[in-house]
Amino acid sequence: MGHVETNPDPAPNRYTVRESEEGAGWVVAIVDPAGAVAWTRPCAGEAEARTFASTVRQHVYWLTEPKFREYYRLPEFAGDGGS
Repeated sequence: MGHVETNPDPAPNRYTVRESEEGAGWVVAIVDPAGAVAWTRPCAGEAEARTFASTVRQHVYWLTEPKFREYYRLPEFAGDGGS
């Protein structure tokens, strides 16, 4: 089993996750600290969306912002300041 890097930094990871029903189905979105949607994933239904969102929320809790961005291949957000 691999090592999981936890977030030892006292500054919390400021990314958030939301799931919602949009048009033809459910979508999970990662929202950056500036409030912009940085990433989305369509899901087959509500159960998949809620399960996946829960997993991403765990990653928000466990990972520093730079590691979280790296893991999800997210761009730096405008107000990042190089963290």
